[in-house]
Amino acid sequence: MAYAPTADRLTVEPAREVGATRLRPLTLLAALAVLAAAVMIGVSVGPARLPPGAVAKELLDRLPFLTVHSGLTDLQQTILWQVRMPRVVLGALVGALLASCGAAYQGVFRNPLADPYLLGVAAGAGLGATIVIVYGPTGSGGGRPLLPVAAFAGGAMAVAIAYALGTTVKRDRSAAVIVLAGVAVAAFLTAAQTYLQQEHAETLREVYSWILGRLTLASWSDVRLLLPYAVVSAVLLLLHRRLLDVLQVGEEEADALGVDAGRVRLTVVIAATLGTAAAVAVTGLIGFVGIIVAHTVRMVTKGSYRVVLPLSMIGGAAFLVLADVIARSVQAPAELPIGVVTAFFGAPFFLLVLHRSGTRG
Repeated sequence: MAYAPTADRLTVEPAREVGATRLRPLTLLAALAVLAAAVMIGVSVGPARLPPGAVAKELLDRLPFLTVHSGLTDLQQTILWQVRMPRVVLGALVGALLASCGAAYQGVFRNPLADPYLLGVAAGAGLGATIVIVYGPTGSGGGRPLLPVAAFAGGAMAVAIAYALGTTVKRDRSAAVIVLAGVAVAAFLTAAQTYLQQEHAETLREVYSWILGRLTLASWSDVRLLLPYAVVSAVLLLLHRRLLDVLQVGEEEADALGVDAGRVRLTVVIAATLGTAAAVAVTGLIGFVGIIVAHTVRMVTKGSYRVVLPLSMIGGAAFLVLADVIARSVQAPAELPIGVVTAFFGAPFFLLVLHRSGTRG
């Protein structure tokens, strides 16, 4: 069954006091240093351990106008550039997308429990993937060539239906109504997916392998596939980070300030859905990243979305790279699905956020 967070708290947050409104250079450098450390750990740790110092020299050697002898053997260089690096880069991209989209959803719906899967992306992508696994062709390498396309289409379709239903039920088009529509759409699509799984039990293992998320087969082609969607989604979200701050005062107040709250919400939801659906299509369902990273950044910085969004991108990238290191190290040489690792940390964190929200309410 696809991961689909509940919407038990559909009430929006009261307008909060905004802290820092500018991203300080030292804060940005600290975040980038954490990401750099995570990348170094990600490319160094594995069944074949690579010396971190030699890895650092090899990375420097790839910079323009710089020649550094790393000392890595040809085999170690192959492991670094063809196995580890695409996996780390893909994990960083997916983590950045899920975390920033989570922050955007929390801002646009003014709900600390919102995450990228709230409007049914997970359920739609899961159904699309299941349909391809059950009925679709198998590629020459044993893969499903149509699976990413079907997952992306399913996730985008689910959000489109949820948003269309939510904006037509009530004339005020409130955020809570859209969330409720998303929950209903997700429940319906998850039921359809479960039916297909029960009717084709022989595909259960493959379906659940995709649902639990994986970076095992990451390649540079996956990175190239995801990168355009990641860039478009990130740029749109960053361009709207100031308007997300305005929405925190309430929709009526935002309208009074000349901000079309409905247009801003629609644009942000489209951008966040584009990024989330693309990430899910490539790596499967990896839950809780948006809640863990975005909420942690907000608690630490107490800043506006001009600070929260860029830091969530960097923090999400570092978090998922490190989560992948845990996934491939805990039961080495076997690997845990990365979705299991993020759920291990995310489930108690979700309860903590729920408790804090209830206490403030």
